[in-house]
Amino acid sequence: MLVGAQPPWLRGRDEELLACNGKTVPRFGPRGDAARGNGRPVRTLVTMTSRNRQWRLGRLGRSRLYLCTDSRGSLDDFAAFVEAAYAGGVDIIQLRDKHIDALSELRFLSVLRDAALRHDALFAVNDRADIAAVSDADIVHVGQDDLPVAETRQVVGREVLIGRSTHSVDQAREARLADTDYYCIGPVWATPTKQGRPGVGVDAVRAVAQQADDKPWFGIGGVNAQNLAQVTDAGATRIVVVRALTGADDPAAAARELLARL
Repeated sequence: MLVGAQPPWLRGRDEELLACNGKTVPRFGPRGDAARGNGRPVRTLVTMTSRNRQWRLGRLGRSRLYLCTDSRGSLDDFAAFVEAAYAGGVDIIQLRDKHIDALSELRFLSVLRDAALRHDALFAVNDRADIAAVSDADIVHVGQDDLPVAETRQVVGREVLIGRSTHSVDQAREARLADTDYYCIGPVWATPTKQGRPGVGVDAVRAVAQQADDKPWFGIGGVNAQNLAQVTDAGATRIVVVRALTGADDPAAAARELLARL
């Protein structure tokens, strides 16, 4: 997409636009309407300095819908997309893009951080504890082959939350007992996001639900509006999605539909 071009879900629509930090960001839905800035940068009452561990844990506990997205090719399109997703009710957005360098990732995370602030939502860094530390991230999410949880904690400290990917019931149990703040089980179904990794199936989701305690956990992998009922019937109350929103013509509407089904 060319810089400055309208993303497809904006074409023909009359949403107000907000100029924020030199970027034009679309305003979607009631949350955006509540954050009027008359063309000035908008900040909610929750600032970065007040987003301590206690606040982040509380916000995580209320979270139901988690989105992973790449950088979408341009800052403008990325800004419009994450604004739409948060306005639709997404609680957490993680930037996961293996094809951008560290400096570019910090630029995109700055946009994501501003959007999260406007919506009193959370934002996450994938894999890189160092980038999470310098970007004031709420969350760093690590996989089974990334920096171990204990070492990740040494880098980011106690204020940043740590999430963990798991691909079996045993790994989920280990993550639940480790110094993590949440964990994910999946992929429930095989997905292009993790090529070559077989799905764990809804039976694994059901087993994790039976062993779970108060620590938040999410079902992830191929989840969409059509199969969501299978995941919730297995006991999941929180989900991570990718294509269900990144491929939607209207990300805000797609997020609202998922939340209604949750």
